[in-house]
Amino acid sequence: MNTKLYYTHTYLTFTNVALVGGGSFPQPGEISLSHNGVLFLDELPEFKRDVLEVLRQPLEDREVTISRAKFTVTYPSSFMLVASMNPSPGGYFNDPNAPVTSSPAEMQRYLSKISGPLLDRIDIHIEVTPVPFEKLSEDRKGETSVDIRKRVTKARELQTDRFKESDLVHYNAQMSTKQIRKYCVLDDASKQLLKTAMERLNLSARAYDRILKVSRTIADLEGVESVNGAHISEAIQYRSLDREGWLG
Repeated sequence: MNTKLYYTHTYLTFTNVALVGGGSFPQPGEISLSHNGVLFLDELPEFKRDVLEVLRQPLEDREVTISRAKFTVTYPSSFMLVASMNPSPGGYFNDPNAPVTSSPAEMQRYLSKISGPLLDRIDIHIEVTPVPFEKLSEDRKGETSVDIRKRVTKARELQTDRFKESDLVHYNAQMSTKQIRKYCVLDDASKQLLKTAMERLNLSARAYDRILKVSRTIADLEGVESVNGAHISEAIQYRSLDREGWLG
């Protein structure tokens, strides 16, 4: 993967052309410049909704096509999308002691810029809560970055070996539906767990596939061959923005 991080922060003036590419003489945009790398979008809801919507197809197809009257240009866009956002316009969410609060209408308007179809295409949603002083000041040390790197490298090696016969698929996120069914075989208990989550959270078929892909990766990080209920449960927890009542 490209080690360069493409950091996009000019959300107030950012346009579709700047993101996907284009112009009279088409040039690649940020998503193609981020090919085999990471595209980081800070303050996601502050981008114009129509700008965010153009991400949907490149995230699915891993390429972007620009058509003009006389020719068509296709640029690669296999990138890792990382985005961040505040939980509300004022930066606080459901905090009774917050100095700035947002009304339900403001919250709805703020979050409506991020469509359901776009969220469907993001594998992991993580809600980061404030860290209390006790946690910040404690002496207990967590897992080191060196150990995490070793575990991730080993998981990537497992995936490279898994898809060695394929020229198009190299890691779990790229799996087709057929490959998901082959490498994410679930027992009855795991199927029931996932079925319950699908019904309660009203998840789409695309979210279903992404939960399975993330579950397969969690299993790889543990170094186990089969996906089990614990992996499914953890992957479901990583879709916090799909939960009903997220607005409070």
